[in-house]
Amino acid sequence: MQKKLMKVNALDNVIVALVDIQQGEHIIFEGREIVTVTPVKAKHKIAENDLAIGDSVIMYGVMVGKAHLPIRKGEVLTTENVKHQSEEVHGKKTTLGWTPPNVDKWKDKTFMGYHRPDGQVGVSNVWLFFPLVFCENKNIEKLKEIFENELLPKKEDSHKLFLRSLIEGTEVPEEVEHQRPSHQIDNVEVRFISHQGGCGGIRQDAEGLGRLLAGYVNNPNVAGATVLSLGCQNLQMDIFKKSLHEMNPNHGKEILYFEQQQIGTTDKMLQMVIKDSYEAIKRANEIQRQPAPFSKLTIGLECGGSDGFSGISANPTLGLVSDTFVALGAKTILAEFPELCGVEQELMDRCVEPAKADKFLSLMRAFEKSVVDAGSGFDMNPSPGNIKDGLITDAMKSAGAAKKGGTAPIADVLDYGEYATKPGLNLLNTPGNDAECTTALVGAGASIVLFTTGLGTGMGNPVSPVVKISSNSKLAEKMHDVIDVNAGGVISGEQSLQEVAEDLIDYIIDLASGREVTKADQLRQDVFIPWKRGVSL
Repeated sequence: MQKKLMKVNALDNVIVALVDIQQGEHIIFEGREIVTVTPVKAKHKIAENDLAIGDSVIMYGVMVGKAHLPIRKGEVLTTENVKHQSEEVHGKKTTLGWTPPNVDKWKDKTFMGYHRPDGQVGVSNVWLFFPLVFCENKNIEKLKEIFENELLPKKEDSHKLFLRSLIEGTEVPEEVEHQRPSHQIDNVEVRFISHQGGCGGIRQDAEGLGRLLAGYVNNPNVAGATVLSLGCQNLQMDIFKKSLHEMNPNHGKEILYFEQQQIGTTDKMLQMVIKDSYEAIKRANEIQRQPAPFSKLTIGLECGGSDGFSGISANPTLGLVSDTFVALGAKTILAEFPELCGVEQELMDRCVEPAKADKFLSLMRAFEKSVVDAGSGFDMNPSPGNIKDGLITDAMKSAGAAKKGGTAPIADVLDYGEYATKPGLNLLNTPGNDAECTTALVGAGASIVLFTTGLGTGMGNPVSPVVKISSNSKLAEKMHDVIDVNAGGVISGEQSLQEVAEDLIDYIIDLASGREVTKADQLRQDVFIPWKRGVSL
């Protein structure tokens, strides 16, 4: 029989409903009787004791809000009776110890990856096309159509076939997949990026985009790249080349550059691009997978479309996975700074160097100030979907989101556009916005992104596979075409966190070795959205 209530931390004064509970139900919880004085939907929280106005609301062992109205024992917490509040933070107070998990099960295992000249190892082999300015987006779209039509198996879109059947009043025809051309390119994924930046805004945004794109070229999953430039934009070719050189002067990758205003007509440029890129893709196709230790992996940690179960099932699962890979010498990256509000003190105390703790707090305060200056605040971070499913304050959402980072020491703190180089857990300054965060994680070197969700989202990335982990089994069943791993067994009591974490690690090994393909990659749900931090001019 499934439990109805759960307390996350012994210090908490709120209890999570694991199932829908009617008003007036009498439930024995931890030896005490709890009577629900209001209906409670699954994922929402009730007060364990009476709370007066101004009393702290504690969950995950930290303050996640304050009572805005009197709240009775057994009453559901809402946006009306609880308001966002978090503990004040002044600086690093101590250094937290850490006992690494036992990794004997994985320490001698390897994955089959693509070894790069600089020693990085990718889990996929991508030839990347991208523009330095939005003026070249149309050419990128044309190149995508040409290369995908010729290099990928031809398959009519099922939705086009459905529309055709409606127009013609006929049965939906069967999909027919044709064979690849005889000049088979089967060891390279050709991917394309377009964006709305590179000109028209402040110079700092153009330079930031250059660093982000340099991170994409430097990402271990990328074998090489074709770069298009118009010529007169803010993000000049030299700026991009300088960013890439500063990031990694020894990347050793083949990069092709084309500047339209220097070449001449669009037709002439496209012919050059197609010819040179195809020859380079054939060379990249010769790279084969070879064994590599898990220390060569870089794993991004993210959540999106979170619900009231995310911080109990899926996010702690990622925490265990992160700790495991850190213990194996890999790099993990925790992002989304607005969703670390309220847990800053713990994260600062986990920083191995005081300077890193100071950098984290400085970045957090600067970010929050920019949000306040724009007329908002971190307290506006929870989306309507978050609130509907039990995340009623930003601090509550943040305390659960931070569980993705486990308990390992924090080796480094990175601003947006910086690249992860230190083994261990890294903090990366990004927005909480799903697309901007995923985009930034890959630009920081993540070869795999682990993405937890309680409500469901199909977003992927053009360079790195994005693994979707469901916080609850209902979502995994309803949106099975986008969910890769289900952590809902933790809520139902069918699995422990450790069991789900081990299942996820096994999936990651298969994914890194090319034996699994994420649902997002199957659906080609590539998303690339840079963080635009300035204004348009």
